[in-house]
Amino acid sequence: MLEYIKDHIWPIALIVNYVLAAGVVVLILLKNINPAKTLTYILALIFFPFIGLIVYYLFGQEYRKTKIFNRKDIANSSIIKSVGENLRVRKKDLENINKDLDDKIKLIKLLKSSEKSPLTFNNDVTVLRNGEAKFKFLLEDLKQAKKYIHIEYYIVKDDAIGTELLDILTEKAKAGLEVKLIYDDVGSELSSAMKHQLKESGVDHYPFMPVIFSSLTGKSNYRNHRKIAIIDGLIGYVGGINISDTYVNYENPKLYWRDTHLRIHGEAVKVLQFHFLTTWDFVTKNKIEVKEDYFPDVSVDKNVAVQIAASGPDTNWANIMLAILTAINNAEDYIYITTPYFIPNDEVLTALMIASKVGVDVKLIVPKESDTWIAGRATDSYLENLMEAGVQVYKYSKGFVHAKTMVVDDVFSTVGTCNLDNRSFNINFEINALIYDKEQAQILKSHFIEDLEDSERLYYETWKDRSNVSKLKESFARLWSPLL
Repeated sequence: MLEYIKDHIWPIALIVNYVLAAGVVVLILLKNINPAKTLTYILALIFFPFIGLIVYYLFGQEYRKTKIFNRKDIANSSIIKSVGENLRVRKKDLENINKDLDDKIKLIKLLKSSEKSPLTFNNDVTVLRNGEAKFKFLLEDLKQAKKYIHIEYYIVKDDAIGTELLDILTEKAKAGLEVKLIYDDVGSELSSAMKHQLKESGVDHYPFMPVIFSSLTGKSNYRNHRKIAIIDGLIGYVGGINISDTYVNYENPKLYWRDTHLRIHGEAVKVLQFHFLTTWDFVTKNKIEVKEDYFPDVSVDKNVAVQIAASGPDTNWANIMLAILTAINNAEDYIYITTPYFIPNDEVLTALMIASKVGVDVKLIVPKESDTWIAGRATDSYLENLMEAGVQVYKYSKGFVHAKTMVVDDVFSTVGTCNLDNRSFNINFEINALIYDKEQAQILKSHFIEDLEDSERLYYETWKDRSNVSKLKESFARLWSPLL
């Protein structure tokens, strides 16, 4: 028997593979997920023996709304009930919002139905262009912290800028401040020495959903892509810039990195605090005590209206995607989008093309060279239809553009962690700030126009005549787009 198996190992392995694949196909069909995603998995299982099973094992298991996130859901409810009343927008606040918002009020109502996304006023917002500006402000704010520091990032590295920041955290912890750090276990790289330093100094730190080789599962698919920093409950940061030298343009950077982040002083920081605390409750597997100090009274000179939208496997709706879609559908003059990964779902793609066809000025900036081959080719596969509909597409050529921003009609803008792809819309934990303010929209619009000067415009007539080899590569990459 053993000799027979040895002599026929590959045929037997193939039979076992396809028996398992057949079972997986049944499971996939019963889930009634997106047809394109279903078909992608089925094709992978049929045409890529063994590899297809591995891909599904790593990326296909559906944890959304299942027990793995139940603790987080329970925590959300308890935390929001304890302080949510203080952030609920009164009817008069909505009536007093800038009349220039016009129909954009629909966007506010969309997220107002979720207690986790209240519209806040009494905010001062600073747009930070690139890592140099972000870390200049952030490091100084960390040094000035008086009570506590809460940090949640997808990427934390103990390279030059990371070590500088982590050293400040350890100093503050030694001085008696409460310092909490959440880092994603897949995205981050922290040495044993740095982890020891954090522990010895009193910095309370946890990885988000740690992945260990011996127990590797689909958890590797659901990552915490958020980038949040909170200082004393008064100042908060959110945007696309992680804690790594990659995001800082030194005098002679290997690659110029174009990114955008926000510094918020005001009421919106309380909502960032909500989301940090619920994630903290999840990673520590313990209920966290909600302290009054976490939600202090705040008074600022500005009155910028800000909504914090979060989405992930723990939310019933793809909040950020719905906000983006609503903003596109309500645009009348222009839509300016910058994203490093443009692999949209049908709804967003169709909305952009319709907006362009009815006369809205739609411009899109994507990287000239993506940081991953398959994502770049998948993005290219969507551009021809966009340009045919009149959308102006630009490829950023100065370096790599990682900013995730959108500006609409001089009144609405968003900055955050969400890319325009399936992973951000449906898989990862993401967070965006939605801003209803003319001044902030004008700042982000001016940044967009500056970036156009460092970008190459694509033209439909030229693009559609690219080689068949390029089109074939794009089509292959697009097949995998539901998984990217």
